[in-house]
Amino acid sequence: MKTIDNDIKFGQLKKVYLLYGEERYLVRQYRDKLKKALALPDDTMNFSIFEGEDVNVKEIIDLSETLPFFADRRVIFIEDSKLFKKGGEELAEYLEELPETTYVVFVEEEVDKRSRLFKAVMKQGNAVEFVTQTEETLMKWIGARIGREGKNITQAAYRTFISKTGTDMENIEKELEKLICYTLDKDVIEPEDVEAITTEQISNKVFDMVDAIAAHRQKQAMDLYYDLLALREAPMRILFLITRQFQILMTVKVMSNQGFGNKDIASKAGCPEWAVRKYQGQAKAFSLEQIKKALQDGVEYEEAVKTGRMNDQMAVELFIAAYSRGE
Repeated sequence: MKTIDNDIKFGQLKKVYLLYGEERYLVRQYRDKLKKALALPDDTMNFSIFEGEDVNVKEIIDLSETLPFFADRRVIFIEDSKLFKKGGEELAEYLEELPETTYVVFVEEEVDKRSRLFKAVMKQGNAVEFVTQTEETLMKWIGARIGREGKNITQAAYRTFISKTGTDMENIEKELEKLICYTLDKDVIEPEDVEAITTEQISNKVFDMVDAIAAHRQKQAMDLYYDLLALREAPMRILFLITRQFQILMTVKVMSNQGFGNKDIASKAGCPEWAVRKYQGQAKAFSLEQIKKALQDGVEYEEAVKTGRMNDQMAVELFIAAYSRGE
């Protein structure tokens, strides 16, 4: 991120940028920064966006060859194209011949770093990955955001807030707006304020569900599942979240057994460092073989639904029932 900030600050913009990663809030922030730095406002003649998997590479190349109209640059943004997963070879070759007046910005969620297009971007410009931010970074960001409103937040309130929102910065921003408005007449945000207004993430309910499964509290696990259905969560989305939870537990269990520190575990598992202790506690309820079997069963239930051999709601019920039965 600092490299992009410096490029903009010193006017040394590169010909090609790739912004990618799971922290979509930051991806969008830096996409907008680059757009503002590269293109004049409302310059539809020299600024173009191509979106989706069906982008026409030949059309992009033809446009890149066109000189800008009464401007220094022609700017092309290519978003969510999946070209870094497949089909980007022609564009990779072309980037080596990109005209001096053309600037290209790719915005993607996932990329294959082995792809020819990724290597071409690294050669001609800069690829920046936006990962889930550390607990320390999020704490500073939240503190600064609240500070701008002339408020403070207690440590307990912060912990409650982040446990409800998760680490997605876009969701945090949305929930912060609600919290700040709710505490308009207060200087200090306290846990009861967070409890009153902050929406709990679906992933938290899934964590509680896996907790109930681990403790063989079948009725509670099923009740949580039906709560999610009542919130209009699709059964297969719920199954995905449950299996993702088991994937995190496997990473945490294996790395904890190997003596890795919580910071390394958090980085590999894709969770905040403070949450590692919660996952370690939950992982103790399962053997490594049970976790592997749960992941395998999740894939098999999903396949059964996709092939029409099983109803989606029933598939999740069977999964929960199988792993929440008492010994």
